[in-house]
Amino acid sequence: MTSSDRPDLGQIVFEEHRIAAGTPGILLYLRNKHPRSMTQFSAERTIVMVHGATYSSGSLYDVRLGGFSFMDYLAAQGYDVFAVDVRGYGLSSRPRAMEEDERLNPPLIGTDTGVSDFSTAVDFVLKHRGLDRANLFAMSWGGTVAGAYAAANPAKVRKLALLAPQWLSDKPIPLDTGGELASYRLVPVLETLPRWLGTAPEHARESIIPDGWFGQWARATLAEDPWAQERTPDRLRATNGPIEDIRKYWRAGKPYYQPSTIVVPVLLLHGEWDIDVPIELALAYFRELQSAPYRRWTEIGEATHMALLERNRLQAFRAITDFLLEDYRPE
Repeated sequence: MTSSDRPDLGQIVFEEHRIAAGTPGILLYLRNKHPRSMTQFSAERTIVMVHGATYSSGSLYDVRLGGFSFMDYLAAQGYDVFAVDVRGYGLSSRPRAMEEDERLNPPLIGTDTGVSDFSTAVDFVLKHRGLDRANLFAMSWGGTVAGAYAAANPAKVRKLALLAPQWLSDKPIPLDTGGELASYRLVPVLETLPRWLGTAPEHARESIIPDGWFGQWARATLAEDPWAQERTPDRLRATNGPIEDIRKYWRAGKPYYQPSTIVVPVLLLHGEWDIDVPIELALAYFRELQSAPYRRWTEIGEATHMALLERNRLQAFRAITDFLLEDYRPE
């Protein structure tokens, strides 16, 4: 790590917004970080992010591992970065059904809702900053949310960066463990480490996550769901709508949206040891991006699906900022 990679946290402004989602009683939590010196805002320097199917944007993008988070890094590089929690996740409102026994209701918060909430967040950012478009970043299920949004709203998107987006699979997808789906699931966060490390070769399992990082991340993640902590300690509620959509779309050979309709530049990032979105799925998705003005693939060596929280995370951070910053135009 160079000195330019380590943010000066004192020069980063942190702001919070709670915005109406269009459903009575539902507010979306939107966190923002930008340089303290930033007084002019532009599409080139604005990013809106959304999370995956299990953990919130705060959990994935804003836990200060090794002294700084992904959002800190982006802000220190001169970006005005926003990250939204879809309803049911993180610090956004949870539907009342999530306070009931999970067996009493059907799967909650499908991809349609995720896209709607993300659209609400993007529209808020554009109005708040007086812009007509912004850059987007997302991972995993969030890649479906942001990808579908970009396909439907090209005029509001400058560039799109995705880490391990979902795509069609004729093989089981690890997130779906089978069986009948309840409205939500209880994720044993502290017990996820063996599975996380188990996706890497045995020789790398002791080094892929630096000492202390997992415990710090797990504590921050669990702290976002005190309701679950009071009833089922060390567990986090995560909605099952995204898993229902795996069965309805990705395992059924029916794309939720067509990546070929995305008409903005796209960066696709992938971790070498990702088993949730294997390399052949990511490559198949990449090949679908036929209408993008240009597309780029970045493979992060010695990284899993959770690359942004691992030892080699700076490779991803730099690839994203370089892609968003450049003024490249294909001939």
